[in-house]
Amino acid sequence: MQTFTLEGEYIQLIQLLKVMNWVEHGAMAQWVVEEGLVKYNGAVDYRKRLKVRVGDLVEFDGNKVKVI
Repeated sequence: MQTFTLEGEYIQLIQLLKVMNWVEHGAMAQWVVEEGLVKYNGAVDYRKRLKVRVGDLVEFDGNKVKVI
């Protein structure tokens, strides 16, 4: 499991996917979220602008990241 150190109050889900280099670009990030391929704290979440905060866990394509 990877970790991501949050520098502000939150990061949007699609931005986190890009920062982690799990997707090539923003359009792909939006698509994988819309298709239900991303889990947020263990459940599929379709919100592209979801605010990911400290303590949250995001999973995609066999990768996991804990926001610290």
